[in-house]
Amino acid sequence: MSYQPILAASGFASNETTGGTLRVTTPVDGSEIAMLPEHDRAAADKAILQAQEAFRVWREVPAPRRGELVRLLGEELRAEKESLGRLVTLECGKIYQEGLGEVQEMIDICDFAVGLSRQLYGLTIASERPGHAMRETWHPMGPCAIITAFNFPVAPWAWNAALALVCGNPIIAKPSEKAPLSLLAVQKICDRALERFGDAPEGLIQTLVGGRDLGEALAASDQVPIVSATGSVPMGKVVAQVVAGRLGRSILELGGNNAMIVGPSADLDMALRAIVFSAVGTAGQRCTSLRRLIVHADVYDALVPKLVEVYRGLPIGDPLAEGTLVGPLIDTAARDAMAAALTRATSEGGTVHGGGAALTDSHPDAAYVHPAIVEMPEQSDVVHEETFAPILYVMRYTEIEDAIAMQNAVPQGLSSCIFSTDLRETERFLAAGGSDCGIANVNIGPSGAEIGGAFGGEKDTGGGRESGSDAWKGYMRRQTATVNWSTALPLAQGIRFDI
Repeated sequence: MSYQPILAASGFASNETTGGTLRVTTPVDGSEIAMLPEHDRAAADKAILQAQEAFRVWREVPAPRRGELVRLLGEELRAEKESLGRLVTLECGKIYQEGLGEVQEMIDICDFAVGLSRQLYGLTIASERPGHAMRETWHPMGPCAIITAFNFPVAPWAWNAALALVCGNPIIAKPSEKAPLSLLAVQKICDRALERFGDAPEGLIQTLVGGRDLGEALAASDQVPIVSATGSVPMGKVVAQVVAGRLGRSILELGGNNAMIVGPSADLDMALRAIVFSAVGTAGQRCTSLRRLIVHADVYDALVPKLVEVYRGLPIGDPLAEGTLVGPLIDTAARDAMAAALTRATSEGGTVHGGGAALTDSHPDAAYVHPAIVEMPEQSDVVHEETFAPILYVMRYTEIEDAIAMQNAVPQGLSSCIFSTDLRETERFLAAGGSDCGIANVNIGPSGAEIGGAFGGEKDTGGGRESGSDAWKGYMRRQTATVNWSTALPLAQGIRFDI
């Protein structure tokens, strides 16, 4: 099948997706959709130099004026929502509704950042010295590298880019080699916004395509003070060490092994709907996907058989087709990893419902699977690991303290949730001794975060925060200034130093 109309609708001329060395395939059917030219380290060095030159200009532009560029970007994204959403679906396999939702996240963060451009507030601080004024201000920091993952090829870019731009920083993006086309299409959209803006410096927004060596070059450069990386825990640990080695700043969004606790007072119909979307959305390839279900013994038999029944009827197929709820995994390696995890779970006492390859006759080169529910006698070793696939491990509990302990007893700490109508249970879950994750929800699933809140998690998730709240501070440097407007020179802490 030819997907050229989708590429053309996203602004790609036929000669832009041929003749390179990076082979791009679509998980929809495994076919090749592009051969892209790759950038080398010399290109990365040139991009970094351009970004530094752009920074010297952009940091002097008033923040509300910088916000105008992001406003124009939001307008351009609105105009291209359908075409870009379809390209996201083609490239990473999530259903079209989710592709549209990812682009809507980009539009929403642009709106947020435009307002933020007039709210980069500092503080006025009381000085202990008479005739002195003390204040805290925030200044642009420098070029920001954005390294993205295949499963969300454009939204995390926007979380970082919109904030970085209004904060006064140029951006250099490196998409996943598995999904570079979507971000290249975004670069085209940015170019139109830049043209409308009129006087932005060259090199303000750049995209580089290539492999690990490009990411290493960006992480290692002391001319790139901020590196935001989304991806696996092993990748994040490498980036963190390299950036920390030069005392740079890293914003890491890594793995998640997210749990839902279902209490005895839970609305089970609500919980059922939340479980299915959270566990099988994006074919289980979200960092916030639901991977562990911890169900109270009193409601276990009322919930889990219904869940197994719903799983049996899930529409699996072409993510571009209306009605599909489960698209493909990104590639056959992901399918193999899922199969290996299910084998391990069985050896550790698990009972598997579903799982296995799907649509092998009609799509032999793709990686469609049946989502799996695995009833586990305990939270064994395989449950502690994140398998990027639609596997949901289900376990029982009797005491809320034990459920919270089970939830927290994994290396990852991104998202979490509880379904309960018991106020004491929910507040215990949200308290300091409750969920240890960066996101904690009550009566909604762990996925589908809004852009208004800071997004990120603890432990192996990396500790980074992106998107809303005060995440903008991660893209700026803090400066404390003290002004002496008196004619004396008193010292702090009452120190006397007379000469």
